[in-house]
Amino acid sequence: MSKLASDCAMVMAAGLGKRMRPLTASQPKPLVRVAGKPLIDHAMDRLADAGVGRVVVNVHYLADALEAHLAERSLPAVTISDERDQLLETGGGMIKAQSHLPDPFFCLNADNIWLDGPRSAFHDLSLRWNPDEMDALLLVVPHSRAINFNGQGDFHMDALGRLTRRITGRVAPFIYTGIQLVSHRLLRDAPEGKFSTNILWSRAIEEGRLFGASFTGQWFEVGTPDAIAPTQQALQRG
Repeated sequence: MSKLASDCAMVMAAGLGKRMRPLTASQPKPLVRVAGKPLIDHAMDRLADAGVGRVVVNVHYLADALEAHLAERSLPAVTISDERDQLLETGGGMIKAQSHLPDPFFCLNADNIWLDGPRSAFHDLSLRWNPDEMDALLLVVPHSRAINFNGQGDFHMDALGRLTRRITGRVAPFIYTGIQLVSHRLLRDAPEGKFSTNILWSRAIEEGRLFGASFTGQWFEVGTPDAIAPTQQALQRG
């Protein structure tokens, strides 16, 4: 198996989980159980299986419960980025945790579920990574590999892998999986406080430095309670 581009990942786990209500009324979304285990454990187990040894997890909503759960894990080794005082969104969360993150680092949402193809998601990204050309490399998936997804897609990708956003009124062929490989260059001159990574992606698109890697496995949209049962069924088949 090829070498990973990084041995560290940031797991985004601080969100309020509003779309997953009422299941998130008394627990953070990363602890909602799917197919017998919390969502965040699906992501953490994939990271461990791929050989990622360290993770930084940001926490905000019902942070004590999430921290207690993560304290039970030994692999990957967990560092907490505490956002109890202020939820910083995806971009601000990366900036706050940056001192704990090597260059580059993987970043993924805590509520991701996927089935790897011939390679792990992290090896797919590592094989494609070129730091001289890229500020960020997003793992994207075509509609046929996105289970439970009913949207219009997120990105167009050219023959070189450069990404551009979906044009209003049109369907885009690729969906962002919530998994990416990030250079510290993407984070330069970032806004203060809370902000979305979309701001940094937009600059990278303008500079021709936002790229995509098409995922070789299957990815599951698990944003609402209704998505849990069909996801569990598909995982049992897979």
